[in-house]
Formats: sequence, C-alpha cells, structure tokens
Amino acid sequence: MEHRGFTVWFTGLPCSGKSTLARALEHQLRAMGRRVEVLDGDEVRTRLSRGLGFSKADRDENIRRIAYVATLLTRVQAVAIVAAVSPYREIRDEARAEIGSFIEVFVDCPLEECMRRDVKGMYAKAFRGEITSFTGVSDPYEPPIGPEVTINSDAESVTEGVGSILSHLACLGYVPRHVVEPVARPEEERHILAKLRALGYLD
Repeated sequence: MEHRGFTVWFTGLPCSGKSTLARALEHQLRAMGRRVEVLDGDEVRTRLSRGLGFSKADRDENIRRIAYVATLLTRVQAVAIVAAVSPYREIRDEARAEIGSFIEVFVDCPLEECMRRDVKGMYAKAFRGEITSFTGVSDPYEPPIGPEVTINSDAESVTEGVGSILSHLACLGYVPRHVVEPVARPEEERHILAKLRALGYLD
C-alpha cells in the first residue's frame, strides 16, 4: 500500500485529552511503519511560537505556524498529528484548506471534567482572574460543526477513541484496513462511510 501523507488535527478545551489521544495514535501509526510527528500545542508555544501571546491575532498566528509545518510533513508523505486547543473555527478551516489531507478530531469533554483533570490548576487561576484570555473561561471555544471524528473523552477510553480515528483513516485509504485494531463493527463502518460520503470524501 502506497503511503499517503495526512494530518490529524485534535481540537478541544484545555485538559480535554487531546495530547493523550495524539500520543496513543502516534504509537499505533508508528507500529504500522509510518513516519509520524506530533505537534503539541504546549511544545509549539515554547519553540515555534515563542513570543506570541494569547490575543486572537496571536492565537491565529500560532495556528498558521502549526499548519505550515503540518503541510510540509503531509507533502512528504509523513503523518502530522496536531494537538492544539485551536479555539477558533475560522482559523481551523483555514488550516484545513492549506493542508488538504486533513482529518479534524473534536475531543468533546465537559468543562467540569476538564477542570477536574487540570493538575496545573490553570482553570482555577483563570476563574480567579490570575490568567486572562483562558479558553473555556474568559475566552470562547468554537466547537467544529462537521468534524470527521468526535470523541467524548469523558465517556470513551483512549483505546476506543484511537480505534474510531483509525477506522476513519482506513475508510479514507490512509491506513490498511487489515491492521486497524479494534476493527469497526459492520454497522459502525456503514455509519462511518455514510458520514464520509456526506462530507464529500467518497464518490
């Protein structure tokens, strides 16, 4: 099977589980022999986007820089996995248009659960006003309207979430069907294929 480059873009509130899912997906794809790079939002902030703040303009510029790197990786048949809050719908759509082979994964998690998982106490600081422009508290998060995959990370395990992503990748021809674990049930695969056709991916 010829390897095709693509980008899996995780978006969701802080502490929703994006990085955990991204690393688990990376592990599975590397086991298939794929070249994979994870662009984690926190790591990008300390290197590629050092000096940018958290205004809308700076957030958009941060996403544009991530999208540029993801585009280069995708172009050379590698896999780019992006795990970034990327709160604004318009800039995510811009990234999709630039990259082309783009699978958006919405990590849906209730705010209360994100707060419970927050070992750094960022949400508490945001509610006290110690952190300004914090997504989900003092700055908006715009959820995707038609993501390829939605993972309810408070109800689904990491294994289940990664399995859903791999099933979609297999239906799109990005990974071979026979290596996808867990394999989607027939009725689940029919639902996936119907959604992909509605999104214009399949004839």
